[in-house]
Amino acid sequence: MLDIQNITVAYHGQPFLQDFSLHMKRGEIISLVGESGSGKTTAIRSILGLLPQEGELVSGDILFEGKSLPEYSEKEMQKLRGSRISMIFQDSGAMLNPIRKIGSQYIEYIQKHEKLSHKAAEEKAVAMLEAMRLSEPERIMKSYGFQLSGGMRQRVGIAMAMTFEPELLLADEPTAALDVTTQAQIVRQMMELRKNHGTSIILVTHNLGVAAYMSDRIVVMQNGSIVEEGDRKTILEQPGCAYTRKLLAAVPNMYGEGYV
Repeated sequence: MLDIQNITVAYHGQPFLQDFSLHMKRGEIISLVGESGSGKTTAIRSILGLLPQEGELVSGDILFEGKSLPEYSEKEMQKLRGSRISMIFQDSGAMLNPIRKIGSQYIEYIQKHEKLSHKAAEEKAVAMLEAMRLSEPERIMKSYGFQLSGGMRQRVGIAMAMTFEPELLLADEPTAALDVTTQAQIVRQMMELRKNHGTSIILVTHNLGVAAYMSDRIVVMQNGSIVEEGDRKTILEQPGCAYTRKLLAAVPNMYGEGYV
């Protein structure tokens, strides 16, 4: 479904992400792990053409169901984003317009991708918020982003990303800075999306516990390159790279027992 072929991304003309390749089947979950600055977010932003202004895809290709995404026009990419390929940002609160109510933004987003009346779009948005187990969804629709907690804003962002049951979900640290209970809820909801709709997920995370629970395959990155990749069991139990072993050793344990 997704075939990333040896892409290199440069910032200010200097290569950062180098010769990155990833091949993905429908319904597969792949985690990108590694320390900050290893190129994880750059890799998934490249897929949707959402690199920062100074970023540029300088070589390689990205095929989505056999078609080259870099060759899409901006109009074609806008149609693709949020419908067939969606992204959950690390801080969904930053994605939301602070001077517009949640409902106004959500309804506009739905109507952009689907020809629905205002009322039908509103009902769809409320149903998605309920699916995210957000209590009082009607109140949330009438609220501004700053009136919600971080966990609630994150679930609003996830609801929006999942609205059209995307074929591919890109999740950039979706559980970062959230309490453990909310993290567990979000992880379960993402797993349900895969189970119910066959959605493929690329997860960027520092949390090896989340990667271990969710992933079919794990890709370990360092300094803009892939240093190791493989199925979950192999990476966690028989890592071949010294850097991967260091990442695993950094996970806290209890009484000498590791719980990844």
